[in-house]
Amino acid sequence: MKRFRIIIIAAVLLGSSQITNAQLLQNKKQFTRQDSLRGSITPERVWWDLVRYDLDVKVEPEKKFISGSNTVTYTVLESQQVMQIDLQEPMKITKVLGNNKELSVTREGNAHFITLEKEQNAGAKNSIQIFFEGNPRQAKNAPWDGGFSWKKDSNGKHFIATSNQGLGASVWWPCKDHMYDEPETGMTIAITIPQGLTAVANGRLTDESSKDDGTKTFVWLVENPINNYGVNINIGDYANFSEVYEGEKGPLDMNYYVLKDNLEKAKEHFKDAPKMMEAFEHWFGPYPFYEDSFKLVEVPYLGMEHQSSVTYGNKYVKGYLGNDLSGSGWGMKFDFIIIHEAGHEWFANNITNKDIADMWIHESFTAYSESLFLDYHYGRQASGEYVIGTRRSIRNDRPLIGQYDVNHEGSGDMYYKGANLLHTLRTITNDDKKWREILRGLNSDFYHQTVTTAQIENYIADKMGMDLKPVFDQYLRDVRVPVLEYAMVKKKMHYRWTNVVDGFEMPIQILIDGKSEWITPSTKIQKLKLPNSKAVLEVVEDFYVDYKLQNKLD
Repeated sequence: MKRFRIIIIAAVLLGSSQITNAQLLQNKKQFTRQDSLRGSITPERVWWDLVRYDLDVKVEPEKKFISGSNTVTYTVLESQQVMQIDLQEPMKITKVLGNNKELSVTREGNAHFITLEKEQNAGAKNSIQIFFEGNPRQAKNAPWDGGFSWKKDSNGKHFIATSNQGLGASVWWPCKDHMYDEPETGMTIAITIPQGLTAVANGRLTDESSKDDGTKTFVWLVENPINNYGVNINIGDYANFSEVYEGEKGPLDMNYYVLKDNLEKAKEHFKDAPKMMEAFEHWFGPYPFYEDSFKLVEVPYLGMEHQSSVTYGNKYVKGYLGNDLSGSGWGMKFDFIIIHEAGHEWFANNITNKDIADMWIHESFTAYSESLFLDYHYGRQASGEYVIGTRRSIRNDRPLIGQYDVNHEGSGDMYYKGANLLHTLRTITNDDKKWREILRGLNSDFYHQTVTTAQIENYIADKMGMDLKPVFDQYLRDVRVPVLEYAMVKKKMHYRWTNVVDGFEMPIQILIDGKSEWITPSTKIQKLKLPNSKAVLEVVEDFYVDYKLQNKLD
């Protein structure tokens, strides 16, 4: 329990330093039809359910050009004839085949509307093949402003990777680019590149073959559902090493692909990976993708949470590029990218938001996972000091939840304000066994599912046995930090919440002369009897709130 002493004046001092969070899109205030076509479940999307993708891509590094096809297998939910497929300019769809016939395609910005000739009968399983080509958008500041990163390593060899969270997978391949629907039986990813390089994608490598034209094709198989932005391709002069982790569901293959010059360094540094797996299986339950293995893949940018193919570019140092984001010292006990991005395997890849407006589900839980990694390996005090330290990054600029149906995410505070909300809830629970059961239950009950904020809120509230709606409204939908106002009047403490949403009541723990007291303030003044007029009040810091001592409360 983290606390500090208050005798006359109480205050929680929140750090003012800021870090740059992965704000994926601009904070738009006006939205276009393109935003709606991208961010909503349109009539041309709703009638069909994804079953599978089979993606085949040829990458020509010298031209910064890609071409290929994507076969989309789907189940008809209701009879319709027009399907929406997304592909962003300057990429082009060159042809679409259905039942070996070329189909009509009309384009509205990044949305393509394909008219199907075969009658689409409810319950039928059909497929179309979409051919595409072009020079895909080059990443400006991967992974935050992503696309293709066309780089070279220190030996002058091509070093290429994709990253497209927020921007969308359709920046380089044609797909149903909305979070709500995932291919339920997974996908194959075939990548053809110049010989002498290695192509790494999601899942397991099932085939590699060289051709007479100087190219080589690598085929990767993903057996589990996968969100679009989690699909990636990485190309480089890679060396590979691996280990088998004995996990909760049995042996788990853990593979590492790094530039050849970094092989020995990586063998030592990546020891954080099995430590991560041990901690997160404890807190969250079994790794969700045993069938697809776990990989760390070196890339020419900082890193991202691509499913079963977590990308790494943290320069083989502890912390976040050698810095402790919490200022507590604990952030230098682990490699931030290995821990944070791998944490997304549970929150983002296993449990995925239906709408990007609810991205706090991905980022809050995963930012919080950093402190749980410390908790498992270094104890509760380390965990608390770390997550409390990250408050210095909170800006309270706008709500954590964005606007729905327009591909708009909430504030970057979804990282550490969200993490501190979860730390507050853990403290309220006051039962780490129950809290662990809640985290594991989320990952089992919503296994491989897309979810809404309401589902997550209701699940936690139900398991905690509390009405948490005002608490979630306060931290997810409001920018104010709750203030506990109090006054010491003779042998009584008068107290209430201010700066809060209507109906806000949240338990909080205090210590009076070292004795623990739980109080549940509301917006109405309440009174607590003190043992004497000189009682020493200590406030538990694990709650993300402010405190204000008043002469009296009116």
